[in-house]
Amino acid sequence: MPKPPEKGIKNGLTYAQAGVDIDAGNAMVEAIKPLVRSTRRPGADGEIGGFGGLFDLKAAGFKDPILVAANDGVGTKVKIAIETGINDTVGIDLVAMCVNDLVVQGAEPLFFLDYYATGRLDPAVGTAIVAGIAEGCRQAGCALIGGETAEMPGVYAGTDYDLAGFAVGAAERGRLLPRGDVTPGDVIIGLASSGVHSNGFSLVRKVVSLTGLAWDAAAPFAPGKTLGEALLTPTRIYVKTLIAALKETDAIKALAHITGGGFPDNIPRVLPEGVAARLDLDAITVPPVFGWLAQEGGIAEAEMLRTFNCGVGMIVVVPATAKDEALAALARQGEQAFVLGEIISGREDAPRVTTTGSLRHGL
Repeated sequence: MPKPPEKGIKNGLTYAQAGVDIDAGNAMVEAIKPLVRSTRRPGADGEIGGFGGLFDLKAAGFKDPILVAANDGVGTKVKIAIETGINDTVGIDLVAMCVNDLVVQGAEPLFFLDYYATGRLDPAVGTAIVAGIAEGCRQAGCALIGGETAEMPGVYAGTDYDLAGFAVGAAERGRLLPRGDVTPGDVIIGLASSGVHSNGFSLVRKVVSLTGLAWDAAAPFAPGKTLGEALLTPTRIYVKTLIAALKETDAIKALAHITGGGFPDNIPRVLPEGVAARLDLDAITVPPVFGWLAQEGGIAEAEMLRTFNCGVGMIVVVPATAKDEALAALARQGEQAFVLGEIISGREDAPRVTTTGSLRHGL
């Protein structure tokens, strides 16, 4: 015997009444098509709307490529975007977190796909997010070839959303990083970050809650900006400058993206057994945001170093004999590059990353 209908449920129930608006999704697709077209590059010139994105490696100029893939998200930085209504920059973060992980392996980012999930689709918000993603793709030189928008009432509250990104790059066989010849005496070069980038924001938000400041309050560390605007400064994308430097010099042995886990967790990922890194913290020009976070949150230096980039978004390892050549090549690409430390002999019972000096001079 069939189950009787629930009270209040009548014939004619629609998907929209369940909280999913197909028309809003279609409107968003049409709105973002010009943004997607703006990211076209050799190898990718199709329209979105099909069941899959296409990429032609031969048209991109590769002869014997190795594909490299990465995926990531923006973390709880999206909460600040949602609460401030500033949604046009987290897309840059999304791309940055993926493509920076590709370039550290010597790979040129080729294409990107996004996943945008929300409780209720607001086409204006979605379009702003994709505008940021397209901008990130342009900065990285990769094509936005597809994505997915999922309206999920009951999973996300209201117009809350989350993002995930997926990037694929390529390097010619034999050109992947890190190289296996990182040895004691090699120099570690730091590249300046644009701020907090896109990790550690659960701690950032905790500090903000302790201060009692609203997102629209003046940022104590960034004159002329609100707190929300300043904390939403996008992650720096290092792709074009590093790809150019890799083509200009063969000196680069390893690159490391300083994200979650900070210095202690990320640098060892590119070091062979038997070596370690020694960093001079006095060499870092620490952006004011980190001083504010450390002071307001009472965060110890060791915790700062393992949570945030503290002003260094990327490290580059080169032979000591090529230090000046590498610094000059990076400077020509517009990077704020400086000597951060050196590679030393390592021991099994010793930390892989040690420090001298202190962040305090910049905090």
